[in-house]
Amino acid sequence: MHDIIQQLEAKRARARLGGGQKRIDAQHAKGKLTARERIDLLLDDGTFEEWDMFVEHRSNDFGMEANRPPGDGVVTGYGMINGRLVFVFSQDFTVFGGALSEAHAEKICKVMDQAMKVGAPVIGLNDSGGARIQEGVASLGGYAEVFQRNVLASGVVPQISMIMGPCAGGAVYSPAMTDFIFMVKDSSYMFVTGPDVVKTVTHEEVSAEDLGGALTHTTQSGVADHAFDNDVEALAMLRRFFDYLPLNNRKKAPRLPSDDPAERIDLSLDTLVPDHPNKAYDIKELIWKTVDDGDFFELQPEHARNIVIGFGRMDGATVGIVANQPLVLAGCLDIKSSIKAARFVRFCDAFSIPVITFVDVPGFMPGTAQEYGGIIKHGAKLLFAYAECTVPKITVITRKAYGGAYDVMSSKHLRGDVNLAWPNAEIAVMGAKGAVEIIFRDEKGDPDKLAAREAEYKEKFANPFIASARGYVDDVIQPHETRKRICRSLAMLADKKIDDPWRKHGNIPL
Repeated sequence: MHDIIQQLEAKRARARLGGGQKRIDAQHAKGKLTARERIDLLLDDGTFEEWDMFVEHRSNDFGMEANRPPGDGVVTGYGMINGRLVFVFSQDFTVFGGALSEAHAEKICKVMDQAMKVGAPVIGLNDSGGARIQEGVASLGGYAEVFQRNVLASGVVPQISMIMGPCAGGAVYSPAMTDFIFMVKDSSYMFVTGPDVVKTVTHEEVSAEDLGGALTHTTQSGVADHAFDNDVEALAMLRRFFDYLPLNNRKKAPRLPSDDPAERIDLSLDTLVPDHPNKAYDIKELIWKTVDDGDFFELQPEHARNIVIGFGRMDGATVGIVANQPLVLAGCLDIKSSIKAARFVRFCDAFSIPVITFVDVPGFMPGTAQEYGGIIKHGAKLLFAYAECTVPKITVITRKAYGGAYDVMSSKHLRGDVNLAWPNAEIAVMGAKGAVEIIFRDEKGDPDKLAAREAEYKEKFANPFIASARGYVDDVIQPHETRKRICRSLAMLADKKIDDPWRKHGNIPL
């Protein structure tokens, strides 16, 4: 027995060494942690239960039969984050560059299958050179098996991808189907085809960082939700982010007690919106002053900045927040912001997280670039997402709510549960100047008459009372009581239920 135990410990030590000390040192020299070090930082101390430590690949081609490291380039298992169950896989770049083999994929699929059975989130720590070329189609088949599970788990358990190294070719599609993607600056990248292939096919010269680095995907493409400075910060922020999420679609997100009173008022909000209707202000100030303890986890902060999305808490409970940002493009909705917000609303709906919407939107962005890019269909994604959403929906119009954008931003007509407006809210088809120039186009030659007409239009529509008279706004509130009114509304909506007609699924305009 003693000999067997010694053999076991020797095998474990060999598995823990991954690709060997030389490659571990090379990983550290790049400023990157190893697969196991990442898991140790992510999970609560002593909670990790590893599976399939001794799995080996089954390839006998190109000399692979002589090199069968235990674990085959990925560490898998489960543990706890802040006392809650989570399944995790962490790719080991020290073993064949983290390349995915058939056995490597089977390990990932096993933890994903188990996560769906028990109802726990899956976190993937990606650091892989892609498919293992020596295995050919078996490796590609392994990717497809993972993709299928990403789809089956979607909307069942939260899926999070942390890109901590290369992620290229077919490897990018698994993270793309997860709910959230985070990256590490200067050490991670994602692309379907690398710089060498791009140069060969299109004759473009581009670096890996410019093609698919963290900056590119958090600002230009919107593929990633956030980027962090290094592995340690990324994993610490991931632990914080995890606390906002439920374990699965049958459970609520954890409620974290707060000393911030639900009835708190903030008188500074009464002067947040400038008197001049075209002057900008920062909607994030409203968010920070409304949520518990000013704690707001913003997603995609550098992409489509004309809309703000993220998680906060109200009276201890997780809420999703969507808000037009007047500081950028006057808060107009465009293609990128519509897609950004629509996906976030759909995640919140899938996992029973109430959605709070702060509205200050002058309309959809005009122009040929938007029309040629399909703003009609992309804007409809946000409309579809809000209309389909069945979780508690609370809307606060802080200033402008013009045209179709008023409808789209969680209006009463899209089954908004509680729709509130500040006293200076303007709810109309368009701004007074534009409206008057259309209605009274015959009077364009008389500036005095147009000015009088504009004043008349403002008096009628530059307030929330026409909408409230029709019941489209439930109440006109003082800005300083926004938090109190939202918290009360959330408490009232805690047991909300909606029965929609049966269908296999809707057909969102993709």
